[in-house]
Amino acid sequence: MFTRSELESKTLKQLQDLAARYGIKPVGNPGYKTSWVTPLLAFPVHAIQQFQDNRRGLKKSELEKF
Repeated sequence: MFTRSELESKTLKQLQDLAARYGIKPVGNPGYKTSWVTPLLAFPVHAIQQFQDNRRGLKKSELEKF
C-alpha cells in the first residue's frame, strides 16, 4: 500500500483522511502523525490475514468484481 516514507511525507489531515477511508483508528494521541502512520502501515497485513481466515474485512466476492 504505502511505505513509511510516503506516509510520513503526508500532512496530518491527509493521514486522517486516508485512515477514515479504511476505518482505521489512531494508536495513541491523534494529534501526532506517528499515531496514524503506524496503524496505516499495519493495515495491509491485517487485511490479508482476515481474508485468509475468511473473517471480516476483505471478502473474495468483492475482489472478484474487479
